[in-house]
Amino acid sequence: MESHTASSALGALAQGTRLDVFRLLVRHEPHGLAAGEIARQLDVPQNTMSAHLGILARGGLVRSERHSRSIIYRADLDGLRALTLFLVKDCCAGNAELCAPLIAELTPCS
Repeated sequence: MESHTASSALGALAQGTRLDVFRLLVRHEPHGLAAGEIARQLDVPQNTMSAHLGILARGGLVRSERHSRSIIYRADLDGLRALTLFLVKDCCAGNAELCAPLIAELTPCS
């Protein structure tokens, strides 16, 4: 991952509603949610939600699939993984034991 890609992803998550959307979609993996349902659950107007989802998609954090008349959004866990690895790639200047608590905390998620 390059710095500008990471900046785009972090920028997408730097807004409260978008962070809420991403967390909601992570909780609904692997099935995802329709855009209207996301808007309803977060009490956000649908046109505003569409803009938020677009920013998250450009940041590589969500992906969409058309199912009939609905667009289903899912968290892009590969994008999240790439972002996380980018952030901790040189963790602790190569001193792996300093990163052990972080790795241990993330391990139950895998």
